[in-house]
Amino acid sequence: MTVTVGVLALQGDVREHVHALASTGVTAVPVRRERELDTVDALVIPGGESTTMDKLLRAFDLFEPVRARLRDGMPAYGSCAGMILLADRVLGGIEGQQTLGGVDVTVRRNAFGRQVESFETDLVIDGLQAAAEQPLHAVFIRAPWVEEVGPDATVLARVESGPAAGRIVAVRQGPLLVTSFHPEVTGDTRVHQLFVEIVRDSL
Repeated sequence: MTVTVGVLALQGDVREHVHALASTGVTAVPVRRERELDTVDALVIPGGESTTMDKLLRAFDLFEPVRARLRDGMPAYGSCAGMILLADRVLGGIEGQQTLGGVDVTVRRNAFGRQVESFETDLVIDGLQAAAEQPLHAVFIRAPWVEEVGPDATVLARVESGPAAGRIVAVRQGPLLVTSFHPEVTGDTRVHQLFVEIVRDSL
């Protein structure tokens, strides 16, 4: 079965996500218009600046079409700003900021601090191939964290050490996956592989 995964191409690490997805064997394409959204089985929402991405989604007339596809069960993966856009509730957002929603979580924007406070750490992520034997090296850049998780969402990973120990940084709800970190920049494609498995299981 041919699977086509779109990457929202309004801001962020679009090329890196496309490359990581292609390495898993799916067809990966950038999405900037509704007609392109209509051709994909799933969507990745990359990092960037969540308020800017909200505005760009509206400027490109994509906000409501993406939201409608999510309501209809389209699988989606959001990293960093993508996590914020897929969250039902946001703390620290700018007045008027809206999210696409779908994941029953409350996230806090820029929770780990400013750009200069970006950091890297190893994570054990439930459902990831060889997770216990080979933790995932995760990169956090002005990242959000999850403060509350609703009953329909499942926590997949928490920061294990340091000042942010215990903070939730990966969650899944049905066909939706969100992470605080940027797996597309490390060369480890296991998060993308996990998402592709979710997509295939949903078709």
